[in-house]
Amino acid sequence: MFIQFSVANFRSFKTMQTLSMQAATIRSKQPQLDENSVFEVSPKLQLLTTKAIYGANASGKSNIIKALLAFMWSIKQSVSMQDILNQLIKKYELSTENDNEPTFFQLIFTVKNKENKDIVYRYGFEVKDNEIFTEWLFGTPKRVEVPYFVREGMTVTVNERVFKGAKKFENLSKKGDNEIFRNNSLFLSATAAMGVTEAKNIIDVIDNLSILSGLEDHQLRQFISQKFKESNVSTQKEILQFLKSADLCMEAIFVKDNNQDDFFKNLPNELKELAKKGEIKPTPFFYSTRSKYNSENEKVGEVTQNIDEWESEGTKKMLDLSLLLLRTLEEGRTLFIDEFDARLHPLLTKKIVSLFNSKLTNPHHAQLIFVTHDTSLMKPSFLRRDQICFVEKDKFGSSTLKTLVEFKGTRNDDSYEKEYLRGAYGAVPFLNNFENGFLK
Repeated sequence: MFIQFSVANFRSFKTMQTLSMQAATIRSKQPQLDENSVFEVSPKLQLLTTKAIYGANASGKSNIIKALLAFMWSIKQSVSMQDILNQLIKKYELSTENDNEPTFFQLIFTVKNKENKDIVYRYGFEVKDNEIFTEWLFGTPKRVEVPYFVREGMTVTVNERVFKGAKKFENLSKKGDNEIFRNNSLFLSATAAMGVTEAKNIIDVIDNLSILSGLEDHQLRQFISQKFKESNVSTQKEILQFLKSADLCMEAIFVKDNNQDDFFKNLPNELKELAKKGEIKPTPFFYSTRSKYNSENEKVGEVTQNIDEWESEGTKKMLDLSLLLLRTLEEGRTLFIDEFDARLHPLLTKKIVSLFNSKLTNPHHAQLIFVTHDTSLMKPSFLRRDQICFVEKDKFGSSTLKTLVEFKGTRNDDSYEKEYLRGAYGAVPFLNNFENGFLK
């Protein structure tokens, strides 16, 4: 389970900012909301099922998602791609205070052990000048947190008692002349590549965090297409039912493979290298079938067309989200969505969030963290104060992140939406002189 993610000196985040799913010690206006939106990992740890992130345009909301992506891709690619840190890490550039400071990432999460007990891990690293500055992994196999390994530069100290199999790689790391254990590769990733089971299990859990753009994500089509081929009938029925629940009158949906040569030819140059390695595959074509009627409203046939050519943008987004939402709920995973409400009706976005805030439809405690401008969700009867988060950028270009709990004087019966739009919580655009740009 995702507990919290912290980042500093990355894009618009000058100072340390933390996105946390840990539930605050509060009670909402409706006890049922507390019961459905909070679940217990241990007596001392309760987590939220959903969190909404609000803020003005260019406030830094999407940089939270970009920071998490940079963290995950560094773990995934630092061993195989020596320049990956340089490509992913973008420091805060608007202050001399940050010029010589490293970029900081840390994720706190849980992993189930063989006894099905949740072990809390805290993994992070700092990057400076395209090199790993520090790196650490801590865990709580029992009651007290202990170090699994700690790294400074190329010096790594491993706790062999809990991080079995990694001790023998200490010296390789210190030498610094190994193809895998380098100053720009992560020790966790390197030990996983060398077969350390504990490291591999931790990376697999981190890799299971799902992140997508709410505007367009062609890789989701590839994912759906693959599942169609693995279990054609059942997967098609699941997705079709999901689309119909959004009041879409499709009769059928199916997929055809794209022409590989055309796909690679139309890819942006920066993605062609990833495509060559097989990490980006041709986006398949999806088709939908609808009924055709005569003047007496009698069905006389069917019409089948390419979804991208004749379906609405909202329908296409529902298709893209469909299988990922279903699998996230089914497997109890964590899903991040940027621009969540784009192209979707407010009632539909509310319904999707409700799926996560329900013990009936979310029995495995899946988590949804989403960036949105849809203030209709900002109701005390729908979201707790700790489920509402704001990102605001100051006049120096530095973004900060706060939950509604941190605003003193906010009550459970306040009109959160009204107060937010009037600027009580910040994180809204300044529009006082907006008309001046249109006056001659």
